[in-house]
Parts: sequence; structure tokens; C-alpha cells
Amino acid sequence: MVIREKYTVPKRFNTIAITLMVIGILAIVGLYATHGSKSDATSQARFWGSLLQNSVYFLLVVNAAMFFICALTLAWGGWQMSFRRVSEAISACVPVVGTICGVILLLICFGNNHEIYHWTDTEHVKEDAILNFKKGFLNKNFFAVMTVLTIVSWSLLGRKMRKLSQSIDNKPLNVEEGKKYIWNNTVWAAIYIVVFSLTVLSSIPWLWLMSIDAHWYSTMYSWYTFASTFVAGVALITLFVVFLKNNNYLELTNEEHLHDLGKFMFAFSIFWTYLWFSQFMLIWYANIPEETTYFKPRAQGMYSGIFWLMFIINFLAPLLIFMSRNSKRNYATLTFMSLLIIFGHWLDFFQMVFPGHQKEHVPMILWDFGVALGFVGLIMFVTARALSKAPLLAKNHPFIKESVIHHT
Repeated sequence: MVIREKYTVPKRFNTIAITLMVIGILAIVGLYATHGSKSDATSQARFWGSLLQNSVYFLLVVNAAMFFICALTLAWGGWQMSFRRVSEAISACVPVVGTICGVILLLICFGNNHEIYHWTDTEHVKEDAILNFKKGFLNKNFFAVMTVLTIVSWSLLGRKMRKLSQSIDNKPLNVEEGKKYIWNNTVWAAIYIVVFSLTVLSSIPWLWLMSIDAHWYSTMYSWYTFASTFVAGVALITLFVVFLKNNNYLELTNEEHLHDLGKFMFAFSIFWTYLWFSQFMLIWYANIPEETTYFKPRAQGMYSGIFWLMFIINFLAPLLIFMSRNSKRNYATLTFMSLLIIFGHWLDFFQMVFPGHQKEHVPMILWDFGVALGFVGLIMFVTARALSKAPLLAKNHPFIKESVIHHT
């Protein structure tokens, strides 16, 4: 079997990626002209809310690719080695998308518009007993420090993991060198998981998203956000794997590997639904006014259509379609479901962000979808470049044989 280790980015692929980025830029310009440039604070918040939703969502999705690598590294899961470079290439987007996201978050935090983050208005905080109680956590300086530290940590640790992976591309390892390499890889993966746990699984969703509705809180919110973006991250990995397979790359990746990616999407769609239902049911059943105020506009108000649509897409579709074994091995089905899952959880983030500051009406979602296409184009462009810079197969990795002989 001839292995094509070097990936060459097709000209058509680059053209599509650049076109999507142009669409995204035009959507941002259009949103600014129609809302961001207005003197009305709610209209301005409409503009910033779209940038917030898309940048945070796509940053967490591409960062999920490195979590996927590190979690499997700690589990000594070698089955993913045949396409690991795909996950690594997607994670290379974190510094780029993270920089954009960080700038947007800091501009919202330190700007004059307080519609999105009410707790940034110091005068309002003094008069609000709940926000005044939370000001030790919800304050501009803590927000800025945590945002910068988080994005920098994700970027540097992801870069370290990619460097470790590529360090043995031209250096076959003997038994002792292999043991040392696996140990180093495991240690750095563990460090990443610790940082991931202290950010994605706890503090960061509270700061970036839950504080939009600062009077409300949920102890399950960070896990809910993680489940949403992780399953979308696996869907993104699957899309690139199928794309490369269709272009005669990743010869050692077969339907067994794709089957496992399908099982990941199926399992974490169920996990997301478990968290969605638990959070919704407990708060609704308790019927405490300061808690139910979050779900009232989403489940019964103007945003109810989006709320229930994303539930159908993110739960019922994966449950019914991925139930069978064959569907998780079919390229067309995997591609369709991956796109649907990414879109469904993008809708989830839309209903997380906008009801908190756009209470009068549901904004026209086409603007936000245009901005999303811009981020999609950026991820395509950066991922393709990263794929072309290193061999597609980590052939000297001690666990590569486990991936070659993998079967479910």
C-alpha cells in the first residue's frame, strides 16, 4: 500500500475557504452598519452579541480537538493514531480564533455598552444586591485576566502537544525511547486536561456566557457547554477525516475508525441531552423565580422555536439516525450528521446568548449565520495549512500499530 503522507491543499478548497471568510467579513460589516453604528445600546448589543456567540462557539469547538487528543492519550487509546494529525491540525486554529475571540470579549467587557454584561456597569452593580454580591468574581479585571490566561494556556499547551507529536516523524524509537516518549506525552496531556478542567469545565463558561444572565446560575452550565462543543468538535474532526478519505488520503483510516467517531457523536449527543434535561427539569420543577427567568423566554417566549428546534436537531436526529451500525460507517450519513450537529449546537449557543439582551424580538439569524460562515472559512483555511506542514501519518508513534489493526 502506498501511503500519501504529504497533504497538498487543493486550489478549490482554498477558494471556498476564502469565499466563506469574505462572506463573514461582509456579514460583520452589514451588522455594524445596521446595528453596531447606532446610538441605541440594544442595537449595538445585537452587533456585539453576534461576534460573541460565534467567536466563543468556534473557539470552544476547535479547542475540543486537543481535548480529544489528550483524553485519548491519558486513556492510552491508540486507535485514533491513523488520523491524529487531523485533530492536531484543527487544534492549530486555537491561537487564531482565540485571538479574535479574546479581542471581542475584552472590547465588550471594557466598552461603554453594558447590555450584554450588566455587571460591567459599576453604578448598576451598586444598586443591584445580587450583582453586588457577585462582584468578587464578576468584575472587569478578573474577567480580563482569566480570558487572556485561558486562551494563552490553551494555545501554548496545544502547541506543545503538536510539537511532541511531530518530534518523532523522522526519528524511529527503540523500546526505551518509546517508553520515555509515551511518558512525556502523557504528562503534558494531563497538564492540558487539568487546565481544561479549570477553564472549560468550570470558570470560563460562567464568565463568557452565563454572566450574560448574571442573576441566574446553574451548577451544570459548564458541563452543558462542554458537551455541546465537544460533540461539535468530534463532528468537525469527522468532516475532515471523510474529506481526506474522499481525496485518497489517510489510507490506514477505515470504516472502523469512522464507526468509532460516529459512536462518539451518538454517545455525547445523549450526554448533552442528559445535561439539557437535568438542568431544565430541576429548575422548572423547583419553580424559583430567579431561576426560571432563564428558561421562560427560551422555552415559552419568543425564542421557543429555536429552543425546541435545536433540541430536535441535537438529540432526536443523532438518536434516530446513529442508532444503526451502518449509519456510523456511511460517508454520506456521517457528513450530513456532522454538519447537522455543528449547526444544531451553533443554534444552542444562539439561544444561550441572545435572549439575555435582545428581549423585545428575535434578531434576524441570517446575519449571525453569515458571521458563522466566516469562522468556518477561517477554520478550513488554517486547518488545511496545518495539515500541509506535517506528515499526515505519525508513523513512528509507539501506538501506530494499534490503530492499523483496530476493529470495533
